[in-house]
Amino acid sequence: MAAIESVIIEVVPTTQVAEAFYTDVFNMGGRVQVRSSEAPSAGFRGFTMSLVVSQPATVNGLMDNARDAGATVVKPAAKSLWGYGGVLQAPDGTIWTVASSSKKDSGPANLQIDAMVLQLGVADVAASKQFYLDRGLTLAKSFGSRYVEFDTGSIKLTLNKRSALAKTAGVSPDGTGSHHLLISGDAGTFTDPDGFVWEAPL
Repeated sequence: MAAIESVIIEVVPTTQVAEAFYTDVFNMGGRVQVRSSEAPSAGFRGFTMSLVVSQPATVNGLMDNARDAGATVVKPAAKSLWGYGGVLQAPDGTIWTVASSSKKDSGPANLQIDAMVLQLGVADVAASKQFYLDRGLTLAKSFGSRYVEFDTGSIKLTLNKRSALAKTAGVSPDGTGSHHLLISGDAGTFTDPDGFVWEAPL
């Protein structure tokens, strides 16, 4: 099984603020790294990160801590058909969703993160699905040309239509330039059809 070891978020111009944010707020334990980059980028970067947690109180706690650390709330946490969650933009510009499938708290409040998901917005879900299957990724779920999920270890990977992903995040799908994202894993070193770059772990 090809696995994602970490995601590397490129920031402009220095990494100090982003490093502090991801260490102090989300405590990703090395799954999120930052790297400096001067590549131009504007608007939606074509991806979002998602944190999956057990209950609404955890969603609220993480959202509050992120806001206090400089993140911007894009969508306040609220109930929906699928559960409870909200969307925020980290100080470096990365869009994060924090969500729980539960609409009610089942225990004491905590800040434990159960899963992390990298959601790529792509032009052609079927074509990108085949591209990744050809590189050894293991398919977990597939819903036609709308959504694909791969089993990539501690960081799951999903493919979504770019416009649908932006709509879910509450942002415009328009964007140009660098994704400001590198994916570190054992699938190899390559660039996918939508310009997302994979590299071998250092």
